[in-house]
Amino acid sequence: MHKVLVVGAGPTGLTAALELARQGLVPEIIEKQATGSGLSRAVGLLPSSMKILEASGVAESIREEAMAYRAAAFYVNDKLTAQVPLQEDDSDSPLLYGLAQDRTEALMKSALERSGVAVQHGVNLVSLDIEDDHAVATLCLGGSRKEVRKYDLLVGADGVHSTVRRSLGMAFEGFDLEEPWSIADVEVEGWDTSLFSLFRLSHGKVVVVAPVESGRVRIISNTTDAIKAVPVPMNITKTINQGVFNISVRQVRQYNHGPVYLAGDAAHCHSPAGGRGMNLGIADAADLAHRIMNDELEGYDAARHSAGRETIALSERARRAMTTRNVFYRMQITTTIGVLSRNRLLRERMISRMLAMS
Repeated sequence: MHKVLVVGAGPTGLTAALELARQGLVPEIIEKQATGSGLSRAVGLLPSSMKILEASGVAESIREEAMAYRAAAFYVNDKLTAQVPLQEDDSDSPLLYGLAQDRTEALMKSALERSGVAVQHGVNLVSLDIEDDHAVATLCLGGSRKEVRKYDLLVGADGVHSTVRRSLGMAFEGFDLEEPWSIADVEVEGWDTSLFSLFRLSHGKVVVVAPVESGRVRIISNTTDAIKAVPVPMNITKTINQGVFNISVRQVRQYNHGPVYLAGDAAHCHSPAGGRGMNLGIADAADLAHRIMNDELEGYDAARHSAGRETIALSERARRAMTTRNVFYRMQITTTIGVLSRNRLLRERMISRMLAMS
């Protein structure tokens, strides 16, 4: 049985550890942060992710707590132009759930602990080498305490600024967007938590409002102040967290280097348009765990690089469409959204295409 280290305890790393433990391989999992996530861009959970998380029992826990979006509301400035259902007409199952990442992670950690695996918080990967087809990790266990450990396989799920990737000199090719984006988590009163809302403002600016709990929403905007950018009244009772970030669009050329395999944001990153980031990472991790357990690692790079490339392309198309300043294209998009809200056949085709990406 392989000795495996998972670096990073976000949704990607936790999925990898959960799936390995569920199938009989107990991994180690470390996280440099002393506690879980604070501010995070990840919110939406697609059916593909929920299917992956069924076997561990996490999906059931998520359904009990998450917001089930029944529709996407589209605005031009403060005017509602259309509502597009986010569930098939003959089904009661929503196609998108919204839950704050810290809660998603907490539910995953609880399931992992039931499998006999605890996240080692406050343990930092200092450096990584490959010797004799093994991954040799130098870990900081707190203070000045360091320890060198050898593993058969190592899963790098440590995010955009991955120490795993950098230690091995794996190029992260792509580009950075110039404009800043902002994000805020706030508690609100009187907001419809069944709606995922997109506001298209003037000059290519946008605001997305995604409920993540009863009375709590996440706001994302390509402005420097997401809260101020919301063009309709919002009764905010508490600001939990807010910040400004920049978007990178990047992907590694190869998803593995010897016994080291990358997954999630360590392997790819893109804009939050389309809500695919966390879901793609969960899919990476589940696929990798399956391949580890079935000795099929050779195909991981080709399969997940292709999925990542397609998702990045989809995300960029969605971002450009959302933020275009071209008046003609903006009118065309508004018309298309209106047609989708009324035409069941076209809407189901669009939804099927979106859900096929994983």
